[in-house]
Amino acid sequence: MEGYKRYAIYYAPEAGPLADFGAAWLGWDPKAGSPRAHLRLENLPRPIGELTEKPRKYGFHGTVKPPFRLIEGSDIGLLHRSAAALCAQLKPVLLDGLQLSRIGGFLALTPRGDTGALGALAGSVVEALDGFRAAPTDEEIARRNPDRLSARQRQLLQKWGYPYVMEEFRFHLTLTGPLKDEEAEATRDVLEPLLASQLNRPFRIASLCLFGEADDGRFHNLHRYSLSG
Repeated sequence: MEGYKRYAIYYAPEAGPLADFGAAWLGWDPKAGSPRAHLRLENLPRPIGELTEKPRKYGFHGTVKPPFRLIEGSDIGLLHRSAAALCAQLKPVLLDGLQLSRIGGFLALTPRGDTGALGALAGSVVEALDGFRAAPTDEEIARRNPDRLSARQRQLLQKWGYPYVMEEFRFHLTLTGPLKDEEAEATRDVLEPLLASQLNRPFRIASLCLFGEADDGRFHNLHRYSLSG
């Protein structure tokens, strides 16, 4: 677990069809820590490698506590133990299901129905583990384009190092980088039949994962914690 530039707490699907799809769609398997051959699909508006270039390095995931550098004086062993103890107290979350959505310019899987319990879960993780987070640098702050954020988002960025937490949290599993309107529709037409069996049923979040960012920018799934509260 040592030697990574940044760490994060993500939701990542457990081994099964959704995890296999995510790895093959993005071309990166964060659990194996290795590239994965892309799905061979027709009728995409651009090569799949181009569509997925931006999210590939993160692996297929939903952000819970965004990537952060460890604060000086802390270590990954302590973060790991704290994350394990926290997740042992948190309950799984059952959602109505997932849907294919466009968020800004990109496509992602988002929850259907009431997300209150999921938001509360994410907020608990953000707050409980924040003592491990080093304050963002000026460069990291600038990358968030604070002038384009709302006043509340700027407050969250200042307090938690990220503008889309707490009441601004919107859970999503990113599938593409930015797309033009016609590209998004064409990609949706290809993805919906592939994902139909995953979308039309309840979706349970029963674990969270510790991810680490390697020197090459790729994220690796280092450990899975069951939500057993």
